[in-house]
Amino acid sequence: LPDHPPVLTMGRGGSELSLRVSRESLAARGVELFEVARGGDLTWHGPGQLVGYPIVDLERRGRDLHRYLRDLEEVLILALERWGIPARRVPGLTGVWAGEEKVASIGIAVRHWVGYHGFALNVAPDLGFFELIHPCGLRGIQMTSVASWLGASAPTLGRARHEVAGLLARQLGYDEIRWAPAEE
Repeated sequence: LPDHPPVLTMGRGGSELSLRVSRESLAARGVELFEVARGGDLTWHGPGQLVGYPIVDLERRGRDLHRYLRDLEEVLILALERWGIPARRVPGLTGVWAGEEKVASIGIAVRHWVGYHGFALNVAPDLGFFELIHPCGLRGIQMTSVASWLGASAPTLGRARHEVAGLLARQLGYDEIRWAPAEE
């Protein structure tokens, strides 16, 4: 679950129409744009955002992509509720909302029934970066963060990483987590 430098990723369903500024403007702000093999449209990743890349054997989980997407949403909803934020799904849209604002995005890819890519939970990012795009291709939505809801009582990125990883492991049927040492 890394902490990214500012970057935009465009999934297979994406379009440059989801950009609200020119590529030159992105470059001036130090934001790169990459096309990636996940589903979904355009999203931002950067400091203060918890990005998870679960690699999951979906064969073992019944080859049900919708169930897997709902599992990822459920993990994030449980984490947010644990921190005191009322979170929910919006019918017909993938991701997690707090109030009327989106707090987490999800985009997966699957090859040979192995799921990869994953989710981005806004813990304490600079939400101004989302003004560069129509997040997930959605017009007129606002993004929010855990820190916007909780202020100084928001969990640190490290705490969020550990809690979300634990919830994810349990949701996917694993009893334990083994942490690999971080590369420097």
